[in-house]
Amino acid sequence: MDLPSRSTDTEIRRASAEGVAALDRAIAILDAFTTADRSLSLAEIAARTGLYKSTILRLANSLLRGQLLERLDDGRYRVGPATFRLGALYQRSVVAVDILLPIMRDLSERSWESVAFYVRSGDVRTCLYRVESKHPIRYTIREGDILPLLVGSGGRVLAAFSGEPGEPYETIRRTCNCLAVGDRDPETAGVSAPVFGPGRILLGALTLAGPSTRVDAAFLQRMKRPLLEAAARATRAFGEDASMLEQASLAAEALP
Repeated sequence: MDLPSRSTDTEIRRASAEGVAALDRAIAILDAFTTADRSLSLAEIAARTGLYKSTILRLANSLLRGQLLERLDDGRYRVGPATFRLGALYQRSVVAVDILLPIMRDLSERSWESVAFYVRSGDVRTCLYRVESKHPIRYTIREGDILPLLVGSGGRVLAAFSGEPGEPYETIRRTCNCLAVGDRDPETAGVSAPVFGPGRILLGALTLAGPSTRVDAAFLQRMKRPLLEAAARATRAFGEDASMLEQASLAAEALP
């Protein structure tokens, strides 16, 4: 059997590398679009990606053929219908528990405290998932338990991102978190952050909590960044941009 020559092998590797580079650039073009963009001009895509316009035009032709991009009558581009189909396929393949529980376990391992995920149910909230603290004395909430909406860090986050007016909800929307000590129960304390899905739909609130004798305000302040990072990780996994949570994480780190 004839073996490929060294020059042929080099050509294969070069073609493979070029193909990967082209794919990376095509992905960069699609990533240039944000949820705030209805369309982008060629110049805007070039500015956001750092790619030459000639490169964008060449790759855009392939994306147009695959319906991942559309060219409008004014020459601007928008994401194409194939992205909707892929998004729908992703949503059908995603099981919330598969995304949330590993992230919650990581946060619990890091903090040694209980982590819960709450969803809004009308004027109350329900504990959907729960990871227990490693401490023998812990904040005990079971999956399926129903709690008030307008008290506790998790409830306040759900209320804030459901449009509740005034304070503390304006601050919660600005900082993407709520720290509460003795708010719902004088013996418990917690910090919570929102998790979003496609279209910035509020999916729920991620909460780290424990007995206030151990989990004080200083501890919760230190855990804000890990919590926000976990919420951002979950949001990205659900297919939504997490830049707001990432910025809030950096801001939380900068606090004294």
